Amino acid sequence: MTQRTDSNMLWNRSRAALGVAALSGCFFLGCGTPPAPVVDDEASQEPAGLSQAEIAESVASSLDLSADPCEDMYRYACGGWMDQAEIPGDQSRWVRSLSVMREENRQALREILEEPVGEGASETEALVGAYYGSCMNEEAIAAAGLAPLAPYQQAFSEVDSLESFMSQVGRLHGDGILAFFDPVTLLDFKNPDLYIAYYNQGGIGLPERDFYFRDDEKSREVLRAYESHIARMLVLAGRSEGEAAEAAEGILAFETKLAGLSRRPAEMRDFESLYNRVDLEGLEALVPNLDWKAYQAGTGRPGVIPISLTVPEFFEGLNELMPSADMNMLRAYLEFHLLNSIYDLLPDAFLAEHFDFFGRRLEGQQEMEVRWKRCASLTDQALGEAVGRLYVERHFPGDSKEKALGMIAEVEKALERSLPDLAWMDETTRQRAVEKMAAITNKIGYPDTWRDYSALELGPDTFFANGIAGLRFEAMRTLNQVGTQVDRGEWGMTPPTVNAYYNPTRNEIVFPAGILQPPIFHRDFPSAMNLGAMGAVVGHEVTHGFDDAGRKFNSVGELKEWWEPEVAERFEERAQCVEKLYNTYEVQPGLNVNGKLTLGENIADLGGVKSSFGALQHTLGAASKEPSIVEGLNQEQLFFVSYAQVWCGLATPEADRLQVRSNTHSPMKFRVNGPLSNLPAFAEAFSCQEGSAMRRDPVCEVW
Repeated sequence: MTQRTDSNMLWNRSRAALGVAALSGCFFLGCGTPPAPVVDDEASQEPAGLSQAEIAESVASSLDLSADPCEDMYRYACGGWMDQAEIPGDQSRWVRSLSVMREENRQALREILEEPVGEGASETEALVGAYYGSCMNEEAIAAAGLAPLAPYQQAFSEVDSLESFMSQVGRLHGDGILAFFDPVTLLDFKNPDLYIAYYNQGGIGLPERDFYFRDDEKSREVLRAYESHIARMLVLAGRSEGEAAEAAEGILAFETKLAGLSRRPAEMRDFESLYNRVDLEGLEALVPNLDWKAYQAGTGRPGVIPISLTVPEFFEGLNELMPSADMNMLRAYLEFHLLNSIYDLLPDAFLAEHFDFFGRRLEGQQEMEVRWKRCASLTDQALGEAVGRLYVERHFPGDSKEKALGMIAEVEKALERSLPDLAWMDETTRQRAVEKMAAITNKIGYPDTWRDYSALELGPDTFFANGIAGLRFEAMRTLNQVGTQVDRGEWGMTPPTVNAYYNPTRNEIVFPAGILQPPIFHRDFPSAMNLGAMGAVVGHEVTHGFDDAGRKFNSVGELKEWWEPEVAERFEERAQCVEKLYNTYEVQPGLNVNGKLTLGENIADLGGVKSSFGALQHTLGAASKEPSIVEGLNQEQLFFVSYAQVWCGLATPEADRLQVRSNTHSPMKFRVNGPLSNLPAFAEAFSCQEGSAMRRDPVCEVW
């Protein structure tokens, strides 16, 4: 149920939802939701001060001093923490910094959301209180039972043609529920002042297309379990076991055909191939066997133009596939994808069944999150800027925005200072890169104008109705943007989100308030720690503007070549070095990182830590060699330890496998050892000798 903004990932099919890290790169695995008169900083609560001794202990306690940083920096920086930490039962991965920050933020949201809504409550407080309260009212949800599904089930039962099928697909999309393909509102790649509708491949329930085609026994077991999951969800919705089993077999066969028409995740990073503008007549000419007017009418927003098809061959394939599709199967398919999208609005049996397959089997998570955690997250997803406004008023430090802007400026200057040292760039391209960097918009903490939710009506005890209302509000908000001028103040993450992103069509980097806190950022941290952790996040996002995908967008966010041809070739040579290196990293026996899929994030990691280190040297000068607050570490060493400790983490084997196959980010260990082994300054800081694992020669260097 993630919101669709122009920073949505076109390739991400995880949990049948488009992610928010879009064309961009977000820093952490998951990318969240969505934007405030400016909050009075004087009213914001400052965080408690931290003593230097406390800060030093937090770093030192995570180290493994028996490990050699020149052989495995990840183990050296994180081993002490990993030896003591355990993955909580309701998580599939646990990260020393980011996971803890997310849990603390969610607890902060809980305190806000559980405040009584009295007569003096603001409209914002009443809105989020109604949504969260209805989510927590398990008794009312159980009492409603299957009744809320009845209107959908009745409409699906009347599907008897491709025209009525497309009308129901449109209805689902208008309600923010994905099936058959994925519509999303994005900026026009060639005219980034305009919103257009992108129709993207989709329609499958598993995370990505190769889940349907791998032939090893474990993969076959997953497919069998998925088919059983489909059947059990349909039984819960009222079908007999025999009818549900037959429908599940047909749905799996249909999804397998859709998967066969789809591109792999790595192929969805070629943005030039994803831009294929058509008008409605052009779409009807390309895919004449599907009724597009019936589809658009079903959404409640007929006549939507302009449109771009991200994967034209997917839609051409639908044109050939659909005339022979079985209507009984299509009716069941619509019902299953409804259930698969809104399981958390229904009685607990649906949630438990969804968790058993997607949580337990696919990710290795042992238990569901408790109700309040799920409801806090759902409220943030549905009413992100209403919740965010309350969060910022209480939890965003008054001077954090200014400190973060100062750090961003230092890191950007460091990257700019390094450009003349890149012999592979010519002066013309170098100057254009400087111009693009100067044009980057930095968004910190929270939006300047809060989103208006006044048209959204919620009830106190009807969570299904409230959930659908929230989804439909967002779906129609973005549908109504199509064909209009772009709102430059729009955000793609909510203020409490612990993440950050770069968006190439807007040429902006965004740092929500949620990530600007310990252990990544604090006003009392020494510069080496703030720059090693948060500074590297900044550098990572800035570098996304110049990675293998971001570099193809110019300073105003237009997909347009601005590189001299020979320089572009030299860039690709260096990118190939990174891709080949990461292909060698083994996550599990027989399972290696996908260097092509993760290329953009890996380039951003390499460039991010290098530019942030440059900012440290510029800030401290000769003092960077002096002792730090952590015994045994000088300032430079503390910088690298702070960077590495962002990624101290544990993951289940299932979560690692899922990440490698479907996510653009490399596993945590390689986000540390990969970049640092390619940075000569790291080898110098720790006196790593030639031949050490963390001193590569030659290095892969892009930026």
